[in-house]
Amino acid sequence: MSVVLNVRVTTRAAKPGLAGMRDGALLVRLSAPPVEGAANAELIRMLGDALRVPRRAITIVSGKSSRRKIVRIEGVTDEYVVATLKLQDANNS
Repeated sequence: MSVVLNVRVTTRAAKPGLAGMRDGALLVRLSAPPVEGAANAELIRMLGDALRVPRRAITIVSGKSSRRKIVRIEGVTDEYVVATLKLQDANNS
């Protein structure tokens, strides 16, 4: 079992962290710059900590050099991700 997330990152943020949903994607603010994989490493670390899964369970499927990324997380369900990250779909608000 795995979950695929659409993620939009903002790099060099003053306040890093998960920032809810925007345009159907999880918005993540990262303090790292987008050079030499630093932002991708911080994204994986942040998602791993938030979801309490090992970093090796998280893969950036596409968008490694883009703000928009598709991330696969192994060993979790959609329900677990939603409950853990407290995500809310803007359409259901």
